[in-house]
Amino acid sequence: MSSELHRRRFLQLSSFAAAAFATPGLFAEELIRTPAVGEGPFYPDKLPLDTDNDLLLINDAITPAVGEITHLGGRILSETGQPIRNAFVEIWQVDNNGVYLHSGSNDRGNRDSNFQGYGRFLTDSTGQYYFRTIKPVRYPGRTPHIHFAVSQNGKRIFTTQMLIHGEEQNKSDGLFKQIRDPFQREAIQVAFKPLQDSKIGELTANFDIVLGKTPNEADLKKIDGGIGQPQYRGGENRPRRL
Repeated sequence: MSSELHRRRFLQLSSFAAAAFATPGLFAEELIRTPAVGEGPFYPDKLPLDTDNDLLLINDAITPAVGEITHLGGRILSETGQPIRNAFVEIWQVDNNGVYLHSGSNDRGNRDSNFQGYGRFLTDSTGQYYFRTIKPVRYPGRTPHIHFAVSQNGKRIFTTQMLIHGEEQNKSDGLFKQIRDPFQREAIQVAFKPLQDSKIGELTANFDIVLGKTPNEADLKKIDGGIGQPQYRGGENRPRRL
C-alpha cells in the first residue's frame, strides 16, 4: 500500500477527533497547552536533500529504513481549539540504531542510511499534519522521543518533544521531570497503537500540539517564508510555556 493510502487511512481514524474540534462551543474552556521543550543539540546540521513527510524512503530509493513503521499525525491548535493552518511542522529523531542525522551524534558509523531522519509538513485548513516514520527508540541518556518544531511565515514559533505513553524511562528523563504540571506531562506522552488491518505490524500515533497563543488571522491566510531558524544555543533548554 502506498504512503498516500496509508495517510488517508490514518486521517480516517482521526475523523472523530476532527469533528469534535469543529463542533461549536464544545471547548468552552482552554485546552491544555503543550509544554515547550528545548530542541537539543541534534537538529540536523545539514538538512537532507529529501525533506518530505515520509522518513522511511529517501527520494526514489527502494530499500526502506529499519524500525516499527508509524503513521504519525495530529493537529496544530490554539488554546481555544482554533486550527493553525499554513504552519510548517518539522520533526527529527534518531534512527532505529539510536543515531541522529547530525555530524556530532554518537555512533555515526552505525547510522541507517535509508532513514531520512528529518521531515516537514505544511498544515492544512484544519491544522492537520502527517508523517510516516518509525517508533522512536532510546538515545544515550534520554527516553525515546521525537523532536517537533512549528514555524509560521519564516519564524520558529514553538519547539517541543513527543514521548511514548507508558515508557518506563520517561520517569527518569531529565527534561520530562522539569515539566511540573501533570496535565502538561500527559500532553506530550502519546500512545502508539496497532494500525487496523496492517499485515506488517504498522502503528498509529496522534499528537495534537496546543499553542499558548491566539493566531493572527492575517498570518493564517498567507505563506510568507518557510522554516524558522533553529533555537539551539548550546544546551537543552528548559521547558517553558509559550
